[in-house]
Amino acid sequence: MPLLLIDFPSFNPIAVAIGPFAIRWYALAYIGGIVIGWLYARSLLKNERLWGGPAPMSLVQIDDFILWVTLGIILGGRTGYVLFYNLPFFISNPAAIFKLWEGGMSFHGGFLGCVVAVMWFAYRNGISILSLGDITTAVAPIGLLLGRIANFINGELWGRATDASLPWAMIFPHDPSHLPRHPSQLYEAGMEGILLFTALAVMVRFGALKRPGMILGAFILLYGLTRIAGEHFREPDEQLGFLWGGLTMGMLLSIPMLIVGGILIVWAVRRGSPKPTEAIR
Repeated sequence: MPLLLIDFPSFNPIAVAIGPFAIRWYALAYIGGIVIGWLYARSLLKNERLWGGPAPMSLVQIDDFILWVTLGIILGGRTGYVLFYNLPFFISNPAAIFKLWEGGMSFHGGFLGCVVAVMWFAYRNGISILSLGDITTAVAPIGLLLGRIANFINGELWGRATDASLPWAMIFPHDPSHLPRHPSQLYEAGMEGILLFTALAVMVRFGALKRPGMILGAFILLYGLTRIAGEHFREPDEQLGFLWGGLTMGMLLSIPMLIVGGILIVWAVRRGSPKPTEAIR
């Protein structure tokens, strides 16, 4: 057992409780990610230098879009978890699908929900699908960071067992094996949150928003890479385990992202910056 084994901090998953009313850290992570992301998106839209002229959408439109993307995240995330991670259980217990407070959300499902929200909102409002996708994915790592921290606070989605060579290994209180494990939630917070946000922010500052689809493609590609890397340290879901060739469901769902992200980046580079009056849909 590691000599410097770290005890898992005793976190209360409930952040605020007033009588029977309780707000969990996980819910606050979603709320905080959406609110902070919305404020960051507004700041990007106000900076015409980043777009090479007026932004392709108004502040009022991005304000309206928040409700759409929130519904996309929640409905898509839950649907993805049901379909990708625990379908037999939910077929036998359909009422459990609506018990969101018990947990169970899928990033890949939430991402597809966001794609639907972006495409539908952009079409209805006559704005660029790719540019709306760029602004949405530029702020997405904020929510990913807070969500992974909430996973850590809840003591869920822990990492694979490790040996004495890892001094920061942890024993998670809900783990029946009581083995020292990687705190993979923190690894993912660092890669999917901090690293991804930094990479996209640098690209934004160097003019990537002038090429619609560039940030969207970079997010999809880089998230796929960081998720696959993180899955090497994360314990697979108990009901799924390892799949083909030792791959996990998270890896399999991320592989298509590498292809799609790469295609979008190449397409954005070849297309170049649009004319001010050109709409991209």
